[in-house]
Amino acid sequence: MITLSSPETGLDWLRQRLTSIGAASCSLAVLSATPVFTEDLSFKDFPYLIYCEVQGVDHAFYFSRLDANGVAVYLSPGRQAGIITIDGAARRVGDGQSGTCANKTLDDLRTSGQAYDLSK
Repeated sequence: MITLSSPETGLDWLRQRLTSIGAASCSLAVLSATPVFTEDLSFKDFPYLIYCEVQGVDHAFYFSRLDANGVAVYLSPGRQAGIITIDGAARRVGDGQSGTCANKTLDDLRTSGQAYDLSK
């Protein structure tokens, strides 16, 4: 349930949130210039969920998309975003806070039990 503390309407609140998401998307576009050979990459190469803790709060980041450069984008229900490549380290987008996923590769996340793959 959304509780508004100011006289904004639900439409104003939604417009503000969509603007925030749009800004995060622009940040993702700028950050996704990592060259990777993506000929054989697919969503099957990435976990469907990555679990991270940031300042004592648990976050679930769900696989959202894989761009042409091999950058996988993960989004949380709390509208936070993170990116990772098949052989690179995880990074949060936008917010400068780092958590238990920062600078870990997919192998590191799997080994630590923070990455959840679909059964093959």
